[in-house]
Amino acid sequence: MSAVREGARQVMAWLHGWTGLLLGHVLFLMCLAGTLSLFKPEIGRWMRPEAVATAAPVDAVAAATGWLAKNAKDSTGWYLTAPDGRANTVEAAYDSGGEFLYRALDPVTGAPVARETMGGEFFYRLHFELQLPFPWGRLLASLAALVMLVALITGIIAHRRIFRDFFTFRPAKGQRSWLDGHNALGVLSLPFHLMITFTGLVTLASLSMPWPITANYGDELMAMYQELTPGLANRSPAGTRAPLAPVAPMLREAERRFGGAPIGRVYVVNPGDAAAVVTVFRSDAAQIGFTPAEISFDGVTGKVLAEWTENRPAVKTYNVVYGLHMARFAPGVLRWLYFLGGAMLTLAIATGLVLWVVKRRERAPLSLGNRLLERLNAGAIGGVLLGSVAYLWANRLLPLELPGRAEVEVSIALWSATVSLVAGAALRPAIAWPALLGALALGCAGAGLLGFATSGVGQWGMSLMLVATATALSLIVRRQIRALRAPPAPRRGRARAAA
Repeated sequence: MSAVREGARQVMAWLHGWTGLLLGHVLFLMCLAGTLSLFKPEIGRWMRPEAVATAAPVDAVAAATGWLAKNAKDSTGWYLTAPDGRANTVEAAYDSGGEFLYRALDPVTGAPVARETMGGEFFYRLHFELQLPFPWGRLLASLAALVMLVALITGIIAHRRIFRDFFTFRPAKGQRSWLDGHNALGVLSLPFHLMITFTGLVTLASLSMPWPITANYGDELMAMYQELTPGLANRSPAGTRAPLAPVAPMLREAERRFGGAPIGRVYVVNPGDAAAVVTVFRSDAAQIGFTPAEISFDGVTGKVLAEWTENRPAVKTYNVVYGLHMARFAPGVLRWLYFLGGAMLTLAIATGLVLWVVKRRERAPLSLGNRLLERLNAGAIGGVLLGSVAYLWANRLLPLELPGRAEVEVSIALWSATVSLVAGAALRPAIAWPALLGALALGCAGAGLLGFATSGVGQWGMSLMLVATATALSLIVRRQIRALRAPPAPRRGRARAAA
């Protein structure tokens, strides 16, 4: 029986290693971007230092719709997110002149803020779209989440002393040190890792497993969405121009019907048309469940068209699962715990990728494939991190009046990651790791100092984090350089018997 158990563990260990390896770099990117997305509003505020005005959610959305009514008359819809205690601008997505735009609008004037940028939205989209066209990015993210779940479960089964080894760390022991670190990072927040992976997989289930939807609705997807959100009224354009009624009274009426809960998102469909519809969603910041209530108004008369508060058990269960993954409900301390869990999962993936190579190097000379993987690890991990920092540098250094400024920021991030990937592949790993991490430390320090110089005191939190990260990285690089200069350790082998 023990032989069977050991054989099963070996199979699970084999499966754990290969599943983690095949999409490990994609998972590292997803986990890093998702971890940063926990502070999407704070990143957005840091990247828009000129936007310091604040206003109540109702007043801010009313100002935004006033500006859009004058400057986006040809739009088919405005999709707005109201400010809250963490974000002070109105996030607006709308089409104009055949182009779909994403802008942050000033809460007082309603006009776009001076610094055009995607802000934290870039990391949020990168997390589940991977900067790939729809639906390929989301399909790849869904596959990676499935692989991550398999890797977690097989890792638990394969490890016999997983909890005891958590309390063990042996530094400077080669493979043993990497394994100790990998185990500790995985075990300490294992429940969080399982939760965040499973809930992420569920959020993309309609795309990766569409067969139940197809079986019940066929090609009539709008019928499914209508059943999911009965309070969202859908009307085709009437083709007759009509001014939009004042939005503020509708928003205040929605707050009253929500029991005093603040508004979250506001959709204005067919603006400027006689069939305009204004749909208001209750904020999901005060509860785990996502979008539990919505109400639609006639955009011309202000009359209520539809109203819905979600009470169906199955839908509420899904909303809770989705809300657990998004963590919009999380207060400050819990959000930092989410961040810590995400950072540990990201590091667990990185140490697992390194451990694969270290384990094989200590057994025998590395094969060509593993030598390529060793260089790819340095380039990919360092490239993702450097691309993220380059994104922050571009935000501060690009001219404010540059056309397509937000797209240029993203391009600089992607090209910086690509250059780092090539550099990691070209250099020996012993040189690539300290070089890339050293550049990352300098980049974090520089971005933090730029933040201190150009942001208000209230936005210095992120700059402090960047400087602290730079300090930690500089210590790691210093240790790597010392190890690089140290003479090679004598190879241990079995003593030969004297003749």
